[in-house]
Parts: sequence; structure tokens; C-alpha cells
Amino acid sequence: MIEVRELRREFKVATSKGLRRRYKTVTAVDDVTFGVEAGEAVGYVGPNGAGKSTTIKMLTGILVPTSGHVRVNGVDPSRQRRDLARRIGVVFGQRSQLWWDLPLRDSFDLLRSIYRVPAADHRDRLDECVELLGLRGFLATPVRQLSLGQRMRGEITAALLHAPELLVLDEPTIGLDLESKERLREFLADINARRGTTLLLTTHDLDDIERLCPRLMVIDHGRVLADGPLDELRAEVTPERELVIDLREPGPPPDVPGVTAVRSEANGLRHHLTFRRVETTAAQLITRVVSRVEVHDLAVVEPQIDDVIRKLYQRQAGQARASVES
Repeated sequence: MIEVRELRREFKVATSKGLRRRYKTVTAVDDVTFGVEAGEAVGYVGPNGAGKSTTIKMLTGILVPTSGHVRVNGVDPSRQRRDLARRIGVVFGQRSQLWWDLPLRDSFDLLRSIYRVPAADHRDRLDECVELLGLRGFLATPVRQLSLGQRMRGEITAALLHAPELLVLDEPTIGLDLESKERLREFLADINARRGTTLLLTTHDLDDIERLCPRLMVIDHGRVLADGPLDELRAEVTPERELVIDLREPGPPPDVPGVTAVRSEANGLRHHLTFRRVETTAAQLITRVVSRVEVHDLAVVEPQIDDVIRKLYQRQAGQARASVES
């Protein structure tokens, strides 16, 4: 679905010194290479200025690469932008493809004409989105009067009415309340699983990635730091997991090989233990613990995704320092 090889994008930035204007070259995306298969759901994350949005703009044909190779659904985005637009859907959280003063339903009708979608297909897809995203109560409302959550549900619908094979989402849940976020996440997970729609998601809300994307790409300073299944990256950079045990009676933490007691709470009723996933499984550890103490409840806590990403950045910074020193 997406094929990127040695993709690079440079910008010339004006710098003033006295009355003479000078320019410097800034590299926003630096020799990025990756591929996305049809039906995948991929999170593409990084800090502000890392190169995420620049990459997305090259994938959608808004920007022309300085160098490198890029194909999206078999076409060159910058040279075949009109053809690509019929095959993909794009949602930018801070930009709208809806008509501000028209009722939401009229925007959908205009998009049907623009994309030349047969009326029966348009009706079926719109009915599905209306049902799953809960649009029925505000289809007749002008877009400018919609809440942010309502408008974003409309934006997702607008991007899907022409049945794109790829949906590119740039901060789709920005500014949404918890209920609106959850509704959008459920819908996106459904179309990925049921229709096989490929998802490429950039966001600062890492809960979106946790819920939707089995695969994670991390970019910083224009380069991809990590790319792989989220579970594997989590195991690689955060090898320790936490086991939280609630005892039936207060007591010391259980003495189990391969386990480190971190802290105790509630006067010895609750204990937090850590263990390395490469040395033992959670099932093995739980069996050992319950054979030694009376357990009321227990839970295995996975490292948070923001901890995973932070440690990836720390690892990259350490490698950069080592390279400079050598």
C-alpha cells in the first residue's frame, strides 16, 4: 500500500543578517525508508518538528520530495495526485474538508459529486457511517454550529464516502472529549478489521496508538528510530514488567526467585514486584506467588506506550553521544 525508500525533504529557510537575506537548508525528513502492507494499522509518532507531517504531506502529494522514492497504492503521489485522491482518504485534525456554512448532509452530497460516487454506493456508505458514528441528530446542522467532536465524526465520514483503501489520519482526536475519542477509536478499529482499510495514524495522543495500531514507527529529527510491532518494541526497551499483588492478610512481599520487590502499600496488603519478561512468563510467576502466599487479587501491568517511546529517544540520544565521543 505504501512504499518509501530513502525519502528526503529539504526546505530553504531565510535568515536575515543586516540588510542581506541569506538562506540555510533544513532537512525535515532524512532518508526515511519503510513499507506498509494493505490492511495494516500503523502509528507514526514523534515530537513536534520530527518530520511526521512532512512525511504525510509527501505521501498525499501535497509536497514533492527532494529525493527518494515514494509510491502510495501504486501511484506517485506528487505526479498523480488526482488519481491518488480517489484511492485514499485524509483527515487533518486542524483542517476541514467540509463546507462551513452548509448543513453536514449537503457537504456529503457535494463530496459524492466530486468523487463521482454512484448514488446507491454513497447512500449505503453514508447510512453505515451515520449509524456507527451517531451522526443522525445533526445531519441538518450547518458545519459551523457543530461541536468539535461532531465535526470530527463528520470529517471521518467525508474521508470514507468514496471507499478509500488507505485512510491517513493526522491528529484525528485532537481536542475531543473522552466519549468522542472512544467513539472514533471504535469506528476506526471496526473499518480496519471488517473492511481491511489500511490506517496510517500520526498523533500525540498515545492512547490512540495503543488502541488502534499493532505496529509503531517512531521518528525524530527526520529519521526513523524504531519500526516494529508495538509488543516487540515494548519488550525490547522495557524488559521489566510489574506484578501488583493484593494479599488476604498483611505481610511481607513473597520471596520468589527472579522477582524484585519495588514497594509496599496499605500496611503490607499490596505489593509491587518487577520481573524480566525474558527470564519468566507472567503465568509462571503467578503460579509461584500463589503457592507461597494467600492472594486476594493480582494484576500484571505492562509498560505504558509513552515510557516505551521515551526510552527509544533516550537510547538514540545515548548512541549519538557515544558516536560523537568516539
